[in-house]
Amino acid sequence: MRDGKPNGFHFLDHRTTDAKYNIITDTYVTAGNMADSEPYLARLQAQIDKFGFKVEAVALDAGYFTSYICKKLSERNIFMVMGYRRFGKRNKEVPKSQFKYVEEMNAFVCPMGCILEYATTDREGYRKYKSKSEDCAVCPLREVCFSKKQKQKVITHHIWEKYKDIARKNKLTVTGKKLYKVRCSTIERSFADAKELHGYRYARFRGLKSVQMQAYLTAACQNMKKIALHLTKKGLVEGYF
Repeated sequence: MRDGKPNGFHFLDHRTTDAKYNIITDTYVTAGNMADSEPYLARLQAQIDKFGFKVEAVALDAGYFTSYICKKLSERNIFMVMGYRRFGKRNKEVPKSQFKYVEEMNAFVCPMGCILEYATTDREGYRKYKSKSEDCAVCPLREVCFSKKQKQKVITHHIWEKYKDIARKNKLTVTGKKLYKVRCSTIERSFADAKELHGYRYARFRGLKSVQMQAYLTAACQNMKKIALHLTKKGLVEGYF
């Protein structure tokens, strides 16, 4: 089960569309409990191998905003724009954004000027930085910085965090804003049309293989409509669509 998703037995369609004509270039069905980010890079490579695409830029939602995906896209020189999740205000601690990372020291500096030194790196690639308990004991922000059970502040920083920073900066550029805005009229529109016009709200079959067939048929119908409309506008075919 994924956070914010309905309970039950569901399937998930990992769909890709092009930005120019909104043609569905890939549709890949998995179990509903699989994270969006898991099959993404493999499906991207599958499209490059099959169609010979020269991918210049991608616009993805928050489910794909992981350090690994950002790293791999950066290594391929693909301009990436991704959404990010807005968490609630239940946590009243001083946010991580208030702590400044100093690369020369490999340490963080808190809002009061105290140093959080590097402690260890866990198996998932997260570096942990810890403050000195004696500094925190006399700090005026102690009550709002971390819980009463803790004696020091701990900040985690992934070893590939710099690649996520690249994605964040890209989204603030003029190109990034335009690219992410296109998502509403491409991939989001594609899913909406599939659900409202092609009966894609529910799985019509049982089993992953059968639902994948439904996804292919739905994508084929949508693509034929898109191609017919485009050719009609160009005056290459006659008819009403």
